[in-house]
Amino acid sequence: MQPVDEEVPFDPGTKSIDLVARRKVEGNRLDQYLAFMYPDYSRSLIRKAIDAGTVTVNGHVAKASYRVREGDHIHLELPAPAHETVLPEDIPLEVLYEDETLAVINKPCAMVVHPAKGHWSGTLANALQFRYEHLSGVNGDYRPGIVHRLDRDTSGVILVAKEDVTHRDLALQFEQPKIFKEYLALTAGVIDRDSDYIELRIGRHRIDRVKMAIYDEELDEDDSKEACTYYEVIERFKGYSFCRLHPLTGRTHQIRVHLASIFCPVVADKIYSGRDCLRLSDLVPNLPVDADEVLMPRQALHAHKLRFRHPRQGRTIEFTAPLPADFAKTLAALRKYRPEG
Repeated sequence: MQPVDEEVPFDPGTKSIDLVARRKVEGNRLDQYLAFMYPDYSRSLIRKAIDAGTVTVNGHVAKASYRVREGDHIHLELPAPAHETVLPEDIPLEVLYEDETLAVINKPCAMVVHPAKGHWSGTLANALQFRYEHLSGVNGDYRPGIVHRLDRDTSGVILVAKEDVTHRDLALQFEQPKIFKEYLALTAGVIDRDSDYIELRIGRHRIDRVKMAIYDEELDEDDSKEACTYYEVIERFKGYSFCRLHPLTGRTHQIRVHLASIFCPVVADKIYSGRDCLRLSDLVPNLPVDADEVLMPRQALHAHKLRFRHPRQGRTIEFTAPLPADFAKTLAALRKYRPEG
């Protein structure tokens, strides 16, 4: 078995894996490190595997208290999680387009794309299993038909493949990249330039694995990847901006991290802005308590448009997802209470 880099996620159906630890994890306990790397497994289950002698470091059975060092070769054997299949669930979906090979869905906010720890039901994958008889299996049983991802709280256009050939073609278009993606966002902070490119490398945060971070090319080249986002300001308000974004690469949290890097994070982005909602009282000084309400209960990021070549038909097609109600309501409040100038 070929060892994998530690940044590669653990396949929930895999029972054994080899990996090599990097310098940034040096000093962590073995059980903590493995639980951190593979959140689909609880720390107690990993401890049981270690105690049973199914986890080795550099060829030797290791204890849970072992301190991981750079270059350690770790081999582990773990049972598959209890949820081995994605169960069909009758969840309504807004379908923008579909044919015999693919579908285009307008994903609502608060919907996880595929099952993971803590989200074994109510996902887009569960809904797809119920709606469609055939879905591609390229990404395994846990991601039927899933070609790409959107964060749970990001709404908008997402592609689904019904067959493997179509899936591989679409995945290649994303990788090259040949798919045009447009997002709309509200930022906490006024973006000064009308348009620009943000070209900053992105890698996994060294301490908080949930987060991504900006890295310097010269110092951290091995731990990050090049990322480029084009933005254009549509409208400015006092303290906020409404903008259009085109990510030219596809890094995890790319738009969110890049906007935060110019001190204009996405509104209500808890991870990168520190706020998990935007209230009317944030816009209107001295607002009576009984008049207050939540305008934006999640990160204000919407996958607005997707343009790609249809793998079977050969023609270029484009789909647009209308602004969701919470986004439109927040925009209306900004125009009313925070007009520019």
